[in-house]
Amino acid sequence: MKQNELKEQVNNFKKNKFAIIRYWINKENIVQILNIRKINKELFIKRYAFGLLDYYIDLISENTIIGKSSSSNDFLNYLNKQNVHPEELYTLCSELKNALLEFLTELNSNSIEISNDLNTLFEKIFTNFLEKYSKTAKAIENALNKSADIVDKQVILSRTDYNGKILKVSSAFCKMSGYKNSELVGKSHNILKHNDTANEIINDLWETIKSGKIWVGEIKNIKKNGDFYWVETTIYPNFDNMRNIISFDAISQDITSKKVIESQQNLLIEQSKHAAMGEMISMIAHQWRQPLQAVSILVQKLPLTKMIDGEITDDLVDSVVDDVGKQLQYMSKTIDDFRDFFKPNRSRETINISIIVNKSIDFLGYLLKANAIKLNIKNDMQVDVHVYLNEIVQAIINIIKNACDALTEKNNEEKVINISTAKQSDYICIMIEDNAGGIPDNVIGKIFEPYFSTKTNKNGTGLGLYMCKTIIEQHSHGVISVENTNIGAKFTIKLPLE
Repeated sequence: MKQNELKEQVNNFKKNKFAIIRYWINKENIVQILNIRKINKELFIKRYAFGLLDYYIDLISENTIIGKSSSSNDFLNYLNKQNVHPEELYTLCSELKNALLEFLTELNSNSIEISNDLNTLFEKIFTNFLEKYSKTAKAIENALNKSADIVDKQVILSRTDYNGKILKVSSAFCKMSGYKNSELVGKSHNILKHNDTANEIINDLWETIKSGKIWVGEIKNIKKNGDFYWVETTIYPNFDNMRNIISFDAISQDITSKKVIESQQNLLIEQSKHAAMGEMISMIAHQWRQPLQAVSILVQKLPLTKMIDGEITDDLVDSVVDDVGKQLQYMSKTIDDFRDFFKPNRSRETINISIIVNKSIDFLGYLLKANAIKLNIKNDMQVDVHVYLNEIVQAIINIIKNACDALTEKNNEEKVINISTAKQSDYICIMIEDNAGGIPDNVIGKIFEPYFSTKTNKNGTGLGLYMCKTIIEQHSHGVISVENTNIGAKFTIKLPLE
C-alpha cells in the first residue's frame, strides 16, 4: 500500500520539479560542494540536476530499473571530471532525497511509509552509483596513466626553471637528444645549444618567455654524439598564484628532415645558378659586342674626319663623347643587371608583374635574336606580387631558355615564344608557350624531377625545371604546371596576389 502511496505523489513531483531542484541546490552543504569543485550552478542545474530528478521519478514509477539511465551516467562522469569525492557524491544524492521528502512534508503528503520507501530507494541508487563511480574513477585513472605514458614516449617535452636549469624531460626528448634523463636534469638547457644557433635567437627566446609571453620558433640543437637536430618549439611560462613565473614548459616537434630537405633544395638552386653563370657570362659578352663595335666606330670617326676635313669641330667631339657615353652606360647597366641577379635574396619584394617579365626578357635579348626567335608579349596586368625577385626571374629565364633550346633543336622555320599574363582568382598567372611541338607524353610527368633532362645533346643538368618548381611552390607559395597545346609546350606560373 505504501508503494502505491509514493506512486501517487509522482504527478506532484513532475509538476513541481523547479521547486524540488530549488530545495536541493540551495542547501548550504550543496552550495559548498559546488563552490569547492568550481561547478557552475546554472550549468549543473540545466545539464544534470533535472536528469537526476527524472531518474528518481522514473524509478518510483517503475518506468526504469536501477542502473539503466544515461542521464545518471552523465551525472557521474561529470562529477568524476570535477574530482568530486565519494562522500560528496553521497551528500549530493542524499540531499536530493531529502528535498523530495521536504516537498511532500510541505504538501502534508509525507508519511513514515513514504519516507522509508524513499530511504530504501536512495540506498539502492547510491550503492549502484558508488560502484559505477569507483569503476569510472579507476577507468579515468588508467586512461590518464596510459595517456601520460603515450605523451612521455611520443612528445618532445621539457621543463626548466626560471634560470634555464632542466627540471624534467620526456623519454622522447631523451631519445631525440641522445642523453639519459639523469644526464639532463639539473643541467643548463645550453647543453643542447648548437654553434649554428645565433645568440640573437636565444636572447629573443628568453626575453619573450621571461616577459610572460609564449615563444614559438625553430631551433637547431646538438646531440650528445655531436650530431644536430632541428625542432619547432613552443615555450609556455608557468605562474604561481601571485602571477610570478616559476618555470617554463617546452613542447617541440622534430623538423630535422624538413630542414635537411630545405638545405638540399637551396644547394640545388645554387648549383643551378652556377650552371647558368657561364651561359650568362656568354650573354654579357654577346650583349657587349654591339655597343663595343659602336664605340669603336665612334672613336675612329674622329681621326677620319680630321684626315678628310682637316679639323675636328667641338660639336663633333661633343657628339662623339655623348654617343660613347650612352653606349658605356648601356654596358654598365648590363653588368649591374647580371650582378644583381647573382646576389642572394635577403628578403621578399613587392613588385609589379610587368617588371618581373621585362627583367627576365632583358637577360635573354641576345639569345632570342641570335636564334631568330620571335617573342610575343601580351601583358595588360598592373598588379603587384610579393616575391624573391631574383629567384622568380631565374625561374622564368630557365623556362624561356628551355623553350629556346627546344625551338633550336626542332629547327622550325618560324620560331615563336608567347608570353602572357592573366588574373585568376587570388593568383596572377604568367603563361610561357612555344611552338616546338610539345613534350612527349611519356616524359611530361617527370620534367620537374631533379636531374631529369630531355635535352638530346646531354648538356642539360636536369636541375633547371626542378629548381623552378622549388622556387615557385615553396619559396613563393605559388603553383607551376605544364601542358601540351596544339603548337607546343605551355608553362603556367601562378603567383599569389598581395
